[in-house]
Amino acid sequence: MSLLIPLYVHPAEDPGAWHRLITAADRTYAVVLNPANGPGTSPDPAFAAAAGALRAAGARLLGYVDTNYGARTAAEVADDVVRHREWYAADGCFLDRVTSAPAELPLCKRLVQTVRRLGASPVVLNPGVHPAPGYARLADLVVTFEGHWSTYVSAFSRPAWTLRHPPERFCHLVYGVPEALVPLAVRTARERGAAVCGPVTGEIPNPWTRLTPALGETEQ
Repeated sequence: MSLLIPLYVHPAEDPGAWHRLITAADRTYAVVLNPANGPGTSPDPAFAAAAGALRAAGARLLGYVDTNYGARTAAEVADDVVRHREWYAADGCFLDRVTSAPAELPLCKRLVQTVRRLGASPVVLNPGVHPAPGYARLADLVVTFEGHWSTYVSAFSRPAWTLRHPPERFCHLVYGVPEALVPLAVRTARERGAAVCGPVTGEIPNPWTRLTPALGETEQ
């Protein structure tokens, strides 16, 4: 099991979490860097230092880019990707709030093609739900669930088309997980066909300020 780590807290605010992440970098699928709901307007030295330490420890880095469900232009998205790569040497990108309906698939395809031409790899799409089947062919990884643990255990449904793809193409991001149940959340993601996951104990409005306890587990 690989862990996708969105840690949306400034390194100066929680240096301990970033240190723990750096020491466990080899256990991650990738780390999402999100200095300011994107790369921000200028380089952040604290994030640059954290990114350098993570890279030296073997982590892949993904720059966070909000697509606003297709409302942002390809040029705006590309500009964010370029800044992530120039300022933090991000390997790939985490495209958040992407579309999921069949009608928007061509738009998303063009967007992915644009960021790949910029050298971004891997490309992760986060619609937060199971999208139309074609989306899985666009990206290296698709987040097909982002939501609360209570919803994950009571209302998750896996469409049949996902069985045609390897589990390594899917990720589940689950927040509000009781700490004692984090190992169960990891096992549940695996059983539901997602080889990548990111269970955290945090709650809305920003559950991703907390580092997943799964990094401290000896067995995934």
